[in-house]
Parts: sequence; structure tokens; C-alpha cells
Amino acid sequence: MAQVELIMPKMGESIIEATILKWVKQVGDTVEVDETILEIATDKVDSEVPSPVSGTIAQILFQENDVIEVGKAIAIIATEGEAVNTPAAPAAATASVKNGSHVVEAPKAAAHHEVLTTVVMDSPAPASSNGGRFYSPLVKNIAKQENINAQELATIPGTGKEGRVTKKDILAYVSNRGQGQVAAPVNVAPSVQAAASTPKAVSISGNVEIVEMDRMRKLIANHMVMSKHTSPHVTSFVEVDVTNLVNWRNSVKVDFQKKYGEKITFTPIFVEAVTKALRDFPMVNVSVDGTNIIVKKDINIGMAAALPSGNLIVPVIKGADQLNLVGLAKSVNDLATRARNNKLKPEEIQGGTFTLTNVGTFGNVMGTPIINQPQVAILAVGAIRKKPAVVETEYGDLIAVRQMMFLSLSYDHRVVDGVLGGSFLRRVGDYLEAFDHKQTI
Repeated sequence: MAQVELIMPKMGESIIEATILKWVKQVGDTVEVDETILEIATDKVDSEVPSPVSGTIAQILFQENDVIEVGKAIAIIATEGEAVNTPAAPAAATASVKNGSHVVEAPKAAAHHEVLTTVVMDSPAPASSNGGRFYSPLVKNIAKQENINAQELATIPGTGKEGRVTKKDILAYVSNRGQGQVAAPVNVAPSVQAAASTPKAVSISGNVEIVEMDRMRKLIANHMVMSKHTSPHVTSFVEVDVTNLVNWRNSVKVDFQKKYGEKITFTPIFVEAVTKALRDFPMVNVSVDGTNIIVKKDINIGMAAALPSGNLIVPVIKGADQLNLVGLAKSVNDLATRARNNKLKPEEIQGGTFTLTNVGTFGNVMGTPIINQPQVAILAVGAIRKKPAVVETEYGDLIAVRQMMFLSLSYDHRVVDGVLGGSFLRRVGDYLEAFDHKQTI
């Protein structure tokens, strides 16, 4: 006999907002516990939001394509016995809930005995030189970090709805500002702001096709720009001899699949080496919060997986250091399969402390990957190729055909110096070279 707020769920430690893709249920529809009410998306994954209770959808507080902060109420569910005011006519009375110039229209209560849930935009007052301009918490947080005051923030042209400043807008401004390309006037008239936010005409000639980025590609692009803006990237390289590893895998792959029902790829072996090295160098398994370094006790390895669309997603193997090679193989295969089929759960793409990406899958010998924020390092493994190499033996040095590969580590130079990053990378290579090719499955 109550009304329950449906809250925008938190989809990961670095996620502060999500976009409503589709309302599966509408006002007046009945729902059961755990039945899907809407579909949402972040820059990492699409997901369904289930109902926490059984009841009837009383109010929908936001529309499709709206970007909502996590923790905000997005709908009201009336449990059994509660009155539901379905929108019967356009002239239905509305109640305005207002914060600055941002107004949310919510239906009024249908009966005097109904419990009213007030939707209050809990963002602070807009940071503006003249008031009345809305800024999202993300934009205000970036402005604070970059020491952009309210007066300067008001001069940034916005490309979002109603001229709002988006994350892309402020990051572009900061980038240009750092290069001395921005001249910030004290006051900018709305007409000037509108003109500034209008895309410049681009002259295109010849046989071309213009393809708009899909939603996921736009989110990935923003995430990559944000990472490069946040972390000063440094990349180190080592070449390792994985002949013993390759020979072992080739000799056991048939029996491994018969015994465990799983294919044994190189990825779980790489993950195993990374987890050992992270135990040896725990300061690579960290994140940065302002001037604080957060040392993670759990070792959760994200593995970049390519989707059929060409986009990437990073499912996470939780507690990877607690799994043996069989357990890692099962986790890798399961996550990779469900990633390709868009069947990952929100919790399976969050909580990563380190990321591994296999550029060798595409025949590349090495890469310079971009850090998956808020982590501080990412390892790329290249293609394994037969090459002549010098081998030390008891009879002297010999030249032999060996299976060689490059490893490349990109790391955040704010907290990972060259000695730490280089030593960690070399340790991963040492573990791969020392792989026990005589071990049984």
C-alpha cells in the first residue's frame, strides 16, 4: 500500500549517468518483481532495469534519450491498492518540480489519499555567470578539476539540448584552452552562443559517404578522449620467447577440450601471468582519486572483446588470481561468448582493476592501447610469430627458430613511473617465458 521509486542503478564505479533507451512498460501497465521496465545504456554496456516490486507503473519521470544521473528516481511504481493516474488527456493537470531553469513535469496525484512522491533535481544550482543555465554534475566536476570558474563556464558553447554544455563540449574546450586557442569573453549573448555551437560547414567533394557514429561508438569515443585527457600515457615494450607455451598448448588442446569441455586459448595463460605480476607489483593494481592512490586488494582482469559491430567491450574476470588455468579458461570463454551475443550483465563489466587486450588477434605485432579509466595500466599482447633468435645453451649461443611476441604496457605516468611500469612488464614476460611446458592438465 505504497508508492516505490524506481532508481537509476549504478552500473560501475566510474559511471555517474545513463541514457534511457526504451521504456518497455508505460503508465498503467502492471509489472511483476524482476520484470523489465526499461532499457538503459552507459558508455560501457546496455542493460535492462527490472522492477523491484510488483505493482503498476504510476508515473514515468523521464523520456527516452534523456541522460539521468545514477541514484535519481526515474519512475514511480504503485503497489497493490494504490491509485494510478493514467494520462487520459493532454489537458491533464501537471505539477512542476523546478531547479533553476530546469523543469520536470510530473502528473499530480489522482486522489487526495494517494501518497505523493516529489521529484527533486538534487544537483546544485547551475554554475553560471548570469544564472539560469543548467550544467550536469559531470560537467561541473570537470570544470572544478580544471579550475574553470562560473564566469568562464558560462562562455563555453553548448551543443546539447537547449544549448547545454556536454562532456564533449567541455573536454574540447579544455583541450583548446591548454593550447592557448581559447579566448574566453566575460559575457556571451545567447545569440552568439547559438552561433558558436552551430557546426561549421564542411566542403566535401568526390565520391564519399558520410556515416554517423552509432550511440555506442560515440560513448567509446568520449571515453577514449577522457582517458587521454586524464592520464599522461607512457608505453613500454618487451619481446618474449613463448615457444614452450605455444608447444604446450598445441600438445594439450584436444585433450583439454575433451576433459573440461572448454577450448584452451592463449588468453587465460596471459591472464595468469598478469595476475602473478600484479601480486609482485601491487602499485600497478591501483586507481587515482584526486591526490590519493587507491590500492586494490582484489585482482579483477578486464579483457577487451570485439563485438560484431566492430565496437569493443571489456568484461571482467573477478578474483582472477584465485582461479587456476582451467577456471580462467572457463571464465574467458564464457565472457567472450556472451559479450559477442550482447548477453553480459552490468556487474560483469564493472570493477576491473587491470585490462588486457589482444591486438595479435588482428595480426598486429604490437600496439599502444589507451588506459581503461579509472585503472592506471593496460597490457597489449601482439601476434605470436616464428622468428630466428639467439638461444643460449651449454654448448654456446645458437640461432634457432622460436615463437616470439611483443608485449606493450601503457601506464598512467602520474602514479606509475618508468621503473615500476617497465619492471612490471618485464615480470609478465618472465612468467610467460618460464611457463612449465611439462605440466599436465
